[in-house]
Amino acid sequence: MHPSAMQNCKMFFDTYTENLPRTSSIIEIGSQDINGSLKDVAPAHLSYLGVDFAKGKGVDIVLDDPYKLPFDDSSVDIVLSSSCFEHSEMFWVLFLEILRVLKPTGLFYLNAPSNGMFHRFPVDCWRFYPDSGNALVRWAKRNSIDAALLESYTSAQRNDMWNDFVAVFVKSEAHVANHPNRILHKFTNFQNGIIHGHPNFLKVSTIPEDQKKFLSMNQSRKQ
Repeated sequence: MHPSAMQNCKMFFDTYTENLPRTSSIIEIGSQDINGSLKDVAPAHLSYLGVDFAKGKGVDIVLDDPYKLPFDDSSVDIVLSSSCFEHSEMFWVLFLEILRVLKPTGLFYLNAPSNGMFHRFPVDCWRFYPDSGNALVRWAKRNSIDAALLESYTSAQRNDMWNDFVAVFVKSEAHVANHPNRILHKFTNFQNGIIHGHPNFLKVSTIPEDQKKFLSMNQSRKQ
């Protein structure tokens, strides 16, 4: 678990869980504790269950099928997935399965890399960019699920190579108003942010952070 992954999820909890009932449930997909766990920053009063594709610390349920979650329709309040979608060969199938188990008011928090080293577990297939959240919403609507993207952004590096793509979805667009707060109302260390209802990207950048550092380093060498 790299530092920005932990920080981004803590900001999600701080922003979106304050008014949730104490009986609310959290399911984390890819929950194996490797150098830390998102459970460490979750509100202690909420029910937390970790699922993964292999046994390990922090794993309560081992999945037989990576695209089938052992939960009833519309039964879960929050689903988390951090540093997992890049390893899912068909993440779009998993996305629909996540929406299936979420309540209409339910939230899906997605964190996936925009860059970083090739790291197979057991495969490494994808990187995610600013339009990824909107693309997943369009995929949901094509499958008759009226999901909405509440916000997304790419966070800055924190003493490592990783820039995290973060997206927060609500299962039903009819319940957007249930979640009035946004991480990006306070957080500033990001680029290419989206907030539901705003037509334009915030802090637009066509150059990723690692490329900015590379270009700056080359410019310094020339001087």
